[in-house]
Amino acid sequence: MTQLINKVAIVTGASSGIGRATAKLFAQEGARVVVTARRQAELDVLVAEITEEGGDAVALAGDVRDHKHNEILVALCEERFGGLDIAFNNAGTVGRLAQVDELREEDWDETVATNLDAAFAAARHQVPALRRRGGGALIFTSSFVGYETAGMPGMAAYAAAKAGVVGLAKALAADLGTAGIRVNALLPGGTETAMATFETDEQRRFVEGLHALKRIAQPEEIARAALYLASDASSFVTGTAMLADGGVSINLT
Repeated sequence: MTQLINKVAIVTGASSGIGRATAKLFAQEGARVVVTARRQAELDVLVAEITEEGGDAVALAGDVRDHKHNEILVALCEERFGGLDIAFNNAGTVGRLAQVDELREEDWDETVATNLDAAFAAARHQVPALRRRGGGALIFTSSFVGYETAGMPGMAAYAAAKAGVVGLAKALAADLGTAGIRVNALLPGGTETAMATFETDEQRRFVEGLHALKRIAQPEEIARAALYLASDASSFVTGTAMLADGGVSINLT
């Protein structure tokens, strides 16, 4: 399978969940991958797995909110692999869940910074590299939460940040189309990740029931949606908020 042969990709939030699954899939499809997250040990394990499977990857731990870290990531792509073709800006956090009058300023700032400010920081440094490559694919992980009709209690900061990511992606798509850079947001539904923790089986069944498919996704399912947006299969797709949410945004039963 070689949908991304000769491509170079950045994947953020790659130490677990959707990011990890996507990094592995991109490598299996032929991309050389630069992975980042805060936890170096987990990234090292991921790189070892990719290498054992015949892929090519390098890891650099750091904070995606930091402009310098994003600058170094892009430089690593260009120095190690010759350029940048794809960026999957996936790192994020749900943050503290609370009603807005109970939400501390630092809670809001942390959630918005990790989800939205980091997306800007990434794009700020990735776009020039994509231009130098003559085009490419820029993908941001957003959420059905805060998008169109879907709101969830206690998630004001997360909803605002992820809605902002959709707006950022659409604006960048309009800005960068003439440069051959496609920009899209990917909106997963509930997914089996470290962020999807359930205290009881009843709680899990409730969340699964919110989805039309009556289950939550495996990370690999969302990774395949990211692959579509990264590959030439979506060559005429830009400026979209693409739902891969198991029908949670439309389910009423």
